[in-house]
Amino acid sequence: MVIAIGFEGSANKIGIGIVKDGEVLSNCRRTYITPAGEGFLPRETAEHHRQKIHEVLKEALEQSGITPDKIDVVCYTKGPGMGAPLMVCAIVARTCAKLWNKPILGVNHCIGHIEMGRLITKANNPTVLYVSGGNTQVIAYSRNRYRIFGETIDIAMGNCLDRFARVLKLSNAPSPGYNIEQAAKKGKKFYQLPYCVKGMDVSFSGILSYMEDKIDDLLKTHTPEDLCYSLQETTFAMLVEITERAMAHCGSDEVLIVGGVGCNERLQEMMGVMCAERGAKLFATDERFCIDNGVMIAHAGALAFQSGAKMDFKESTITQRFRTDDVYVTWRDD
Repeated sequence: MVIAIGFEGSANKIGIGIVKDGEVLSNCRRTYITPAGEGFLPRETAEHHRQKIHEVLKEALEQSGITPDKIDVVCYTKGPGMGAPLMVCAIVARTCAKLWNKPILGVNHCIGHIEMGRLITKANNPTVLYVSGGNTQVIAYSRNRYRIFGETIDIAMGNCLDRFARVLKLSNAPSPGYNIEQAAKKGKKFYQLPYCVKGMDVSFSGILSYMEDKIDDLLKTHTPEDLCYSLQETTFAMLVEITERAMAHCGSDEVLIVGGVGCNERLQEMMGVMCAERGAKLFATDERFCIDNGVMIAHAGALAFQSGAKMDFKESTITQRFRTDDVYVTWRDD
């Protein structure tokens, strides 16, 4: 039996969660929300995390009913992510590990999403579409690594949606991507946008620039809802295409969508149609586990800890660039 606490703060969410042998005991989170038309910057985001992390930690411990002496391992997001917010979490995790005299483990953020998705949905060996504000990758497991089959060559899917929300001055509460999704449901008139699939990779920056440059003209013939609808349909079709190609290559009959954009019901619907045509099964989670959270870091860390992974305290640093396929997956032997 392993009880793990996880600290996540790679972007604008500060989350702390506790798991006990795959059972979620607490999942507490706060979100840094900026005014409409503005993104979140590293310094201000880190300050938000500094102000909130102690109350989130207290809440996570109280909600779980677990005292620090019962915790077996302290886990934190090592990367990828924004440097200053990552550092806030790492410092608090290191402090807790020292105060409680517990081992510490740095966890890859992307692996956290994948393992949490597998735990919640019970997917066995899926082709994974990982779509969030900072990452867009198609991933499949092979020989103790999560291999990247395709990815964005510029900005992430979530970043594209967030930045277009700023162009339209949509609210950042609860999230810009959510508000684009709701607006898109009212869109009726499709506008043909550039479709940028390059082999197994995708590109979103050109689509975003195209819409930014033409926004005044576009709004003369289309409503903001039409443009949100057109952006979603085009970019999601790109993601479904590269996911299906990876499935064909791997002979896979399961798809798991993880990451913040994975909450999007239209993306799930489009992926579901593709899966149905292939006789495959789609797995997805809701906002509790799709959006960045501390539980996913705790669970992935617990899996690594149970399989014998150790980290010297001197190695408990952060890195903004931490590839999914850099991690040697010791807890899987299939």
